[in-house]
Amino acid sequence: MKYSKLGNTDIEVSRICLGTMTYGEQNTEQEAHDQLDLALDRGINFIDTAELYPVPPKEETQGLTETYIGTWLNKNPGKREKIILASKVAGPAEWLPYLRNGPQLVREHMEQALQESLTRLQTDVIDLYQVHWPARSTNFFGELGYQHNEDEQATSIEETLEVLDDFVKRGLVRHIGISNETPWGTMRFLQLAKERGWPRIVSIQNPYNLLNRTYEVGLSEISHREECGLLAYSPLAFGVLSGKYLKGKKPTGARLTLFERFDRYSNPQGQAATMSYVDIAERYGLDPAQMALAYVNSRSFLTSNIIGATSLEQLESNIDSIDLELSDEVLEEIEAIHKEQPNPCP
Repeated sequence: MKYSKLGNTDIEVSRICLGTMTYGEQNTEQEAHDQLDLALDRGINFIDTAELYPVPPKEETQGLTETYIGTWLNKNPGKREKIILASKVAGPAEWLPYLRNGPQLVREHMEQALQESLTRLQTDVIDLYQVHWPARSTNFFGELGYQHNEDEQATSIEETLEVLDDFVKRGLVRHIGISNETPWGTMRFLQLAKERGWPRIVSIQNPYNLLNRTYEVGLSEISHREECGLLAYSPLAFGVLSGKYLKGKKPTGARLTLFERFDRYSNPQGQAATMSYVDIAERYGLDPAQMALAYVNSRSFLTSNIIGATSLEQLESNIDSIDLELSDEVLEEIEAIHKEQPNPCP
């Protein structure tokens, strides 16, 4: 395994992070525990979850992912000290009425969210606590164009960051991060931290894969200059970049077979680009999924690549991507496709 520094901290996290959003939906508690065991055996020390998980979010399953991680920690004394545990507090969402009657990034809601996560995870502290998405209306979750609303009454970043500062001072959270953020939002968090003496964000968890490299446009420079690296989610674009959905295929039990609502990476231009990337992999004798993951692993602004899997075999293969170094020829062909079809699925 390879490791990266988490922001400006002295913490070293594995370059591969174990994503867990299938626990409680596509994976049972025992399967979740088996994945966690395998990940640690392979040198992964970074585990990412969220109060919202599993996905797709449902009232009857909400919190099961953290619960399964907590039961694993409980039956494995000593493992807590070996991992960097990350979770997230949900941003405003009318589509989550069962979560605090619609979550908000204000003190009362965040206090409840944190305490419930700590309880489910059976731990006294979360190493990296992240804002899952912004309170304000902005362009995330696949939206490129920003539409300004002068009349919007959104919780300010200042108010949210003050609560996070309190969590850190109380020893409930070690470090903080953001997710699904824009360059402006990221710099606002950093500016306020400097002005108020509040904790700096140490990571940005945004989507990044061969079909969506929009992170490179504004945020990659911030990652370098502000020591605030990317935690890349959806590195396989919901599994699309493995090539298993090409030509209309719907593998039994696969995410997009079970949940057709996840069509972000399945538009015609995305399918065309995927076919081109899979062709590169096959011509060079590479596994398409490993090639896609290895590309993400190689980015200089990356802190960790969040991988997920529903089977141990799939997890093993994804972890193996850390040992794959793409040749200059492969990288050149990848860039050629990107120039021809840039970000087909933002």
